[in-house]
Amino acid sequence: MYLGAHMSTTGGLYAAIERGESIDCTAIQIFTKNNNRWMDKPLEKQEIDLFIERWRSSSIKHIISHTGYLINLANPSENWKKSMESMEDEIIRAHQLGISGLVLHPGSHLGEGESAGLRKIADSLNALIAKHPEFDGQVLLETTAGQGTNLGYTFEQIAALLNMAEKPERFGVCLDTCHIYAAGYDITTEDAYHATMAQFDAVIGIDRIKAVHLNDTKFGLGSKRDRHEHVGQGELGLEPFRFLLNDPRFSEIPLVLETPKESSTDLEEDKKNLEVLRGLISPANVSGK
Repeated sequence: MYLGAHMSTTGGLYAAIERGESIDCTAIQIFTKNNNRWMDKPLEKQEIDLFIERWRSSSIKHIISHTGYLINLANPSENWKKSMESMEDEIIRAHQLGISGLVLHPGSHLGEGESAGLRKIADSLNALIAKHPEFDGQVLLETTAGQGTNLGYTFEQIAALLNMAEKPERFGVCLDTCHIYAAGYDITTEDAYHATMAQFDAVIGIDRIKAVHLNDTKFGLGSKRDRHEHVGQGELGLEPFRFLLNDPRFSEIPLVLETPKESSTDLEEDKKNLEVLRGLISPANVSGK
């Protein structure tokens, strides 16, 4: 499988690739700018070239980027404009770096209602994609836990956004194991896993999943609480990860950890989680990835 973790870019974007390689990742996720700022200084050509060169010479197959946490394309206030500018910056950076998967939390309607929020997100993304035809990657709508007025916690909400896309080929889904469980989708037994995946396939289409976040959770089924835990140490346990890692439908996409770390550059916990995950892969499914 193409396994890895979210990597810090401390020391430069290219440093995330070196960190990933040091613990045998074949996929990583990064922030291309400070995730708690609206904007950051533009990428310089030297940094872009170094990142691309290092990636090409590495064993990392997939790199996805995660958008900043301030972005809310459903925001009914003046911060919507800031969100649009920040999301546009994310698209530009992904294109410059050759990153084809840009993970986005859909947004929060902040009291305006689900329908209005989904429509605003779809309209916003359609406008940004139309403005940047050079970006040939995909915005990956992440499944969410359903806290507060956050959208994207039901498969139907994700499907609604995809159905409103003017260029559907520019969109995919990032499935988060912690989030779907918190939202009420059980994957803890083999029957439950297959039932949930069948439901996803019926509502959205399993082929729309282009990345997976492998996170255990501190809270139970339907808790609506987004709190990640180390693999096998939370409410999910090991079995859901075993089912997913041996599901051939996900053998060609990036599967990355977002589990807790002592610091942004602490790789020991990532190493331990990856060891656990690799131990769950059936020998019949190991093909050098």
